[in-house]
Order: sequence, then C-alpha cells, then structure tokens
Amino acid sequence: MDKTVNEKKLQYMEYLHRETADRHHTHTEEMYQYDLLRMGDPKAVEEGVRMFSSNLPGHISDDPLRNYKYLFVACITLASRSAIAGGMDAERAYNISDLYILKMDTLQSVDEVKALHAEMFAFYTKEMAALDKAAVYSKPVILCIDYIYNHLHETIRTQDLAAQVGLNRSYFSTLFKKETGQSVSAYILSKRMEAAQNMLRFSEYSYAEIAAILAFSSQSHFIRVFRSQTGYTPKSFRNRFFRAGQKTGQ
Repeated sequence: MDKTVNEKKLQYMEYLHRETADRHHTHTEEMYQYDLLRMGDPKAVEEGVRMFSSNLPGHISDDPLRNYKYLFVACITLASRSAIAGGMDAERAYNISDLYILKMDTLQSVDEVKALHAEMFAFYTKEMAALDKAAVYSKPVILCIDYIYNHLHETIRTQDLAAQVGLNRSYFSTLFKKETGQSVSAYILSKRMEAAQNMLRFSEYSYAEIAAILAFSSQSHFIRVFRSQTGYTPKSFRNRFFRAGQKTGQ
C-alpha cells in the first residue's frame, strides 16, 4: 500500500512549485503575524489578513472553500498557541479556538471564512492587549485560578482552594485578593458569568441547564445573579447577542 507521504511525492511537489514559481510563506514571514498578536499589537490584524489573503498560504484542497477552511484551522491553532505563550489562560485560548472553528464550519463562502479569520485575529489581539503584563501571580494563585477554571461546574469553597495549595484560608484569601484585585468568591462568580455568557451566545442550552452546569442552586438563582452582574436577564442577553444564523432556544 502506498504511503500518503513519501520522498517521491515530496520531490514531485517541490518540482511543481519550482516550475510554477509557487512557494509557501517562509517561517519568518508566517510567524511575524503571531508575534504581533502575542504582544497585543493592533498591526497583527492587518498582517494576518494580508498573509491569509495572499497567494502563498498553501494549497491543501482543490475545493477553494475547503482549502480556506483548512487554512483557517491551521491559523487559529497557531494563534491560540501564540496567545498562550503571551500569557493567556490556556483553557480560555482553546475555548476561543473551538468556538471560532464551530462557526467556521457553518460558513458557505471563501469571503465569509476570510471575514471570520479577520475577526478571530482581532479578538485574540484585543485579548492579549488587555492582559495585565505587570501582573505576576504566585504559584498558589496560579494553581487555584486553573482549578477554578476547570471546576466551574462544581461548588468551589475558599477553604478547599486553600487546602489545595497548603495554605490557611485567611492567608490564602488575602494573597488572592492582593494579586488578582478580587476576592475568591467574586473571581469565581466572574468566571461563571463569562461561561454563562458564552453558553447563551453560542449554544442552545436552556437557562435551567446553564444554571445546573455552573452549579447555581436553581434557575431563578442563576437568572437573578446574571441580571445583577450584567444588567441583562439571560433571555434578553441571548436575544441581543446570540450568533447570527443560529436558532435561539428557551
């Protein structure tokens, strides 16, 4: 059985590229856009769009739409890794990537994929620019932030977090607020609100399901807290911000 990739096929592709004066972007050319993104430099968007729309991004399908979708996945993979290298929470970077790929999968034209690519690059770049570069968290706080992010579906108590890192509750609470600017409970709530907004925007989970997933005691409790934190009821938020082209659900 022929292997998908072998030396003969590689040499033939190199021959075709030489004959047609075709080539890929160099590694330096390609990585410049991601270096700008990692630094939160607005020029990243312009550079990313230029690179994605050039005639050198790569040919991986004879179908133009499928080709750009494949390239989009490659680009967002590098964008998410660059954001992580620049200090973005890894789980957040991966979730952003997943949501954009889900959106990309529904698109029906090359122009739509290009527009979404520009939006994606702008989103990551804005997130990186907003990061507090001066904030240096201690190991206990970093470990607890990671724990919170991965356990939003559970009840999280301050004393349990403190125990996770071997500190007493009082000292841990003081350390966490000093470094993050928020109490432990306020930080947990803010992350639950971020998750709730994403589910309202990008999924059809009911309000009761979101409440249960995010460990609220009831749907009414979730609705009350969501409104106090965002100024919207879950219903009004979903109606206003739900992604175009998808159905809203109750």
